[in-house]
Amino acid sequence: MSPMTNLVLTSTLQTLIMVGSATLFSLILGLPLGILLCITGNVEQGGIIPKPLLNNILGRIVNVLRSFPFIILMILLFPLSRIIVGTSIGTVATIVPLSIAAAPFVARIIESALKEVDPGVIQAARAMGSTTKQIIFKVLLPEAMPSLVSGVTLTIINLIGYSAMAGAIGGGGLGDLAIRYGYQRFRGDIMTISVIIILVLVEVVQVIGNKLSAHMMGKR
Repeated sequence: MSPMTNLVLTSTLQTLIMVGSATLFSLILGLPLGILLCITGNVEQGGIIPKPLLNNILGRIVNVLRSFPFIILMILLFPLSRIIVGTSIGTVATIVPLSIAAAPFVARIIESALKEVDPGVIQAARAMGSTTKQIIFKVLLPEAMPSLVSGVTLTIINLIGYSAMAGAIGGGGLGDLAIRYGYQRFRGDIMTISVIIILVLVEVVQVIGNKLSAHMMGKR
């Protein structure tokens, strides 16, 4: 196996690690936030325990974080990455800003998916004496699962794009490969290979996500 092939495989693996880890951590951060945004909203929009002030504060925080361009956010989070993982460059360090950048996006996706649940189902569960926790985990999340899968699919695709941008400032992965070898060393073949792999990753994720969502819709 040639050195360049090894380099492409290593960069692809780095991208997969970054995207996979960031997806997991963004879900850990975004899922509770999305649920809170939904249940504290207006009753007409699915709010189970309306708290306008808390909902407004959380909504503004999410909007502010979503408004930051990823490159700028990554630079701002260099100190945090250094504190958490001991460095601000490389594959592992990039997971921190990727996760934080995707978490608000995940929160809004989850909020939107939960709000699509039929209010009648929620009212029926409430009438049967279900607690707020039971409504969230036994009604809202299961009913919204197809939409949630579609949202997670979109999140992964966005993270693939973010990881490529991270290569511009030492993030590693296919973006770094395309810039350092494809652009700076005028290797058009490396640039082309990097782009093709990214496109294939996006297509594979989209196909799998669509099939999972359709399968869940069919079982409802």
